[in-house]
Amino acid sequence: MAVAASSAEKIRASEGTRWGQLIFGIICMVMIANLQYGWTLFVGPIDQKYHWGRAAIQVAFTIFVLTETWLVPIEGYLIDKFGPRVMISGSGVLVAIAWVINSVADSLPLLYLGAAIGGIGAGVVYGGAVGNALKWFPDRRGLAAGLTAAGFGAGSALTVIPIANMIASSGYQAAFLWFGLGQGIVVVLVGLLLRAPEAGEVPASQAVQQSRRDFEWKEVLKTPPFYVMYAMFVMVGAGGLMAIAQLAPIANDFKIASVPVSLIGLTLPALTFALTIDRVLNGICRPFFGWVSDQIGRENTMFIAFFLEGIGIFALLYFGTNPVLFVILSGLVFFAWGEIYSLFPATCTDLYGKKYATTNYGMLYTAKGTAALLVPLANVLTSATGSWHAVFYVAAILNLIAAVMALFVLKPMRTRFISRN
Repeated sequence: MAVAASSAEKIRASEGTRWGQLIFGIICMVMIANLQYGWTLFVGPIDQKYHWGRAAIQVAFTIFVLTETWLVPIEGYLIDKFGPRVMISGSGVLVAIAWVINSVADSLPLLYLGAAIGGIGAGVVYGGAVGNALKWFPDRRGLAAGLTAAGFGAGSALTVIPIANMIASSGYQAAFLWFGLGQGIVVVLVGLLLRAPEAGEVPASQAVQQSRRDFEWKEVLKTPPFYVMYAMFVMVGAGGLMAIAQLAPIANDFKIASVPVSLIGLTLPALTFALTIDRVLNGICRPFFGWVSDQIGRENTMFIAFFLEGIGIFALLYFGTNPVLFVILSGLVFFAWGEIYSLFPATCTDLYGKKYATTNYGMLYTAKGTAALLVPLANVLTSATGSWHAVFYVAAILNLIAAVMALFVLKPMRTRFISRN
C-alpha cells in the first residue's frame, strides 16, 4: 500500500501546475471577451460610415452568438480528441482574422463573414478553456469553472476605454485591426501552454458526489438529467436576459433613468449606475457561486441563486421607482444570473465524467443560443400586452420554476443516476 501511495504521489500534479493551467485558460478567455462585449462600441461608428442601419449591423452580432454557441459540441469533441493546445492556438488565428476582416469590411456580407469566423474561434476558446478547468479541478470544479467564465464575462472591462479611445482617435477600422491582431496573437501563444491532465494527476472531490464513469456524448443524450439541466439553463438564461433587456425601458418609465444615485463613493445616473455594475457583478458571481457549490452542493446553490434572481426581478418591478433601490435590485438581478456559466458546467461534469467534459458541456452550452433566440419573444409579449410588466412576470416565474426543479427534480435524479453508475 505504501508503494502504491508513493507512486500516486509521484504522478500527482502540483498545485502550481493546476493553477497555471487555470490561469492560462482565463487569459485566453479575457482575450476573446471583446468579440462579444466590446462589439457595442463599433456599431455606431460602422453605421456612421456606411449607413447600413443598426438593425442590419446587429445581425452580425446574432451570427456571432449562434456560431459561438451552437458549434461548441463539435468543437468540444475535437478538443477532447486532439487536446486544447492545438485547438485553442489554432482558434487564436481565427480570432485575429475575424477582426481583421471587420477592419476592411465594406459590405454587410463581409461583416457577417467576420462575425461567423469570430464566433467559431471564440467558441473553441470558450469550450476549451472551461473544459480544461473542469478536468484539472474535480475537487473545486465550481470555482474553477466560475473563474474561467468570469474571464469572459468581465475580461472586456480592461480594454473598453483603450478601444473607445482608439476608435475616437484613429477610427474603428484601426481598433478592429490592432486589437484583433493583439488578442489573436496572445491566444495563439498562451494556448501553446495548455494541456489536459493525465490519469492520476488530479485529486478526486471529497465534498461533491461525482460519477466514476466517463460518458460519451451519445450516451449523455440518452439520459434524462441532461434534458432537465438543458431546460433549466434555457429558463434561467432567457428569463435573466429578458429582464436585463428591459432595464432601460423600466428606468425611463419610472422617470428615474437620469436621477443621480450616490453609492459606494460614486455618483452616477440611476440607469448608467445599474448598467455599470452589470459587468462587475456578472463576473464576481461566477466564481462566488461556483465556490459555494463546491461546499454545499450544486443543486442547493442553484436553488439559492435562481430563487434570488426570481425575487430580485419581482422586487425590481415593484420597488424600482426608488432610484437607489433600482440600482441595488438591478445589481441583485445581475449577481444572481451569471452563475449559470459556472454551476451548469460543473454539474454536467460531475454527472458525466471529465474525459469528455468539453464535448458534453458543449452540448449543454447550446442552451445559451436557445435562450438568446427566445429573448425576442419579450418584444412580442410587450407589444401584445402593451406593457413590459408581463415580461418581468414571465422572467421571474421561469427562475422560480428552475429553482424548484433544482431541488426537487434534478437533485434526486442526479443522486439516483450516480448511484447506478
